[in-house]
Amino acid sequence: MSIGVFDSGIGGLTVLKEAIRQLPHENYLYYADTRHVPYGTKPKDEVKGYIYNAAEFFAGQGVEALVIACNTATSIAINDLRERYGFPIIGMEPAVKPAVEKADDRRVLVLATPITVKEKKLHDLVERLDSEQTVDLHALPGLVEYAEKFIFDENIITQYLMNEFSRYDLSRYSSVVLGCTHFVFYKRHFKMVLPQGVDVIDGNLGTVNRLKTMLGNREPAYDGNGCVTFYCSGEKDTDDGKYRRYLELEY
Repeated sequence: MSIGVFDSGIGGLTVLKEAIRQLPHENYLYYADTRHVPYGTKPKDEVKGYIYNAAEFFAGQGVEALVIACNTATSIAINDLRERYGFPIIGMEPAVKPAVEKADDRRVLVLATPITVKEKKLHDLVERLDSEQTVDLHALPGLVEYAEKFIFDENIITQYLMNEFSRYDLSRYSSVVLGCTHFVFYKRHFKMVLPQGVDVIDGNLGTVNRLKTMLGNREPAYDGNGCVTFYCSGEKDTDDGKYRRYLELEY
């Protein structure tokens, strides 16, 4: 059996990379909905349709578990998916809790896609954890498009980030939370523009830890480095090189 990993595009590869690191003997099916990326700027109902199509695909493949490696998809559909399907479904959640816990009288900046920033799920999470009202939300749709185009040029990305952060006094912040898996590719770029001492936090490690807990202790299926089959919007993609180059990135 395989573990399904789903994202609107290539952002979920950051989660897959962590999963392979921690669970190297598992088989993985990675589904990138590249025909419809980005999700974060599209109407909610339209995006839900794409997510349900992907979930049906995984159900047809008989996956053991499904990781929704997409904050946008998690924020608008995770509860519906769990009601529809019998296999475990693990979603992404912006790492607001650890960021708020270590804020130390400073602020926290949560970055996500426009849909996620607007969604009630994120606002409820912040309201529950942020009693001191230290959290600010900001959408970075351009970063998703850069990632999908494999643009990691230092000058282009840092200029984009500096423009987006120009309204903030970053010295007042203790951490920046990456609430989109695409953003994780740019960790080193964030560190270039943020003041020293501002942490960059993402939820990938916590997501894979939940997957490990769900799977429990068991014998490895086989010896290897993780067998991954890639799908583009439901169709098997034999050109896995375009995905593997993202897995090889250092961030």
